[in-house]
Amino acid sequence: MFSFNKKSVPILGVDISATAIKLLELSRSGSKYRVESYAVEALPPNSVSDKTINDIEQVGEAVARAVKKAGTRTKQAAVCVAGSSVITKVISMPAGLSDDEMESQIQVEADQYIPFPLEEVAMDFEVIGESSEGAEKVDVLLAASRSEIVDNVVASIELGGLTPKVVDIEAFAIENTIDLMSKDFPAGTSKDAIAVADVGSAVTTFSVMENMKIIYSREEIFGGAQLTEDIQRRYGLSYEEAGLAKRQGGLPDNYEPEVLEPFKENMASQIGRALQFFYASSQISNVDVLVLAGGCSSIPGIAEIVESKLGVKTMIANPFANMAVASKIQTNNLTNDAPAMMIACGLALRGDD
Repeated sequence: MFSFNKKSVPILGVDISATAIKLLELSRSGSKYRVESYAVEALPPNSVSDKTINDIEQVGEAVARAVKKAGTRTKQAAVCVAGSSVITKVISMPAGLSDDEMESQIQVEADQYIPFPLEEVAMDFEVIGESSEGAEKVDVLLAASRSEIVDNVVASIELGGLTPKVVDIEAFAIENTIDLMSKDFPAGTSKDAIAVADVGSAVTTFSVMENMKIIYSREEIFGGAQLTEDIQRRYGLSYEEAGLAKRQGGLPDNYEPEVLEPFKENMASQIGRALQFFYASSQISNVDVLVLAGGCSSIPGIAEIVESKLGVKTMIANPFANMAVASKIQTNNLTNDAPAMMIACGLALRGDD
């Protein structure tokens, strides 16, 4: 059950990543947004892997804890599935069909575009405009994923006490957030081609947007877990102890020059490699700006290293930079978590469609 239909506020954006539940609630007054509540709640190891939910019960319990931690009364939620598990296709359809007629015709023709048995697929569509084929045709965005993947997300959200009203696609959530952030880019910054490197725990998702639409996406096996493992090996800690030390500090003086700095250099190299793969497969030879997202983007000085190494203007994702914040939220915590909240923000913005 995908849903591209417009929904009304309020709605919670709930991002289920490999390591945490990230939950966000926004409100809007005029053109200004306000963060009403948010929470980040750790997930048990292996409950989610390869962006697929393995343990619905553990994920659902973590969602419930995140809702409680956020202190929100909102129960409707927007969630997403990863682009790697979704097939999207723009198809041409006759103009003037009702939604029911178009749905019936898409059902008949869908097996041309979807390499799975249709009874195993969750599918939705959205008319996106007049087709280049002429006024008698419209372009329709078709999205499909295996039902099991969508059902597991929905079941986890429901177990956490929420009602999933929107099931979106991760790439569309990123587009929403970057579109919002781009309004506050420094004066003179071109927005024609924007690269986004979302550095997660185990995987970095590198995307390029042209005219605010993702035209390229690639996943690299690299993330914050490698820094945790480096700390674990170097200082003889358990993985859990290393993760705690990474977040809270207290490591020996040689940590920064001998462990953290090499990791930052490696992170810059991985992003540079992904950028070169894009250039090699595209007619675009330069991106205008690179946005760093994900937990590793909070490492001090990382934007400067990436910008120096790649020669591309680089900034850290902070969707909340120009938002008001409810008094119950600790602003320092929100600022620190902001780079990892990009997908949750894009989902929360669906309440304002």
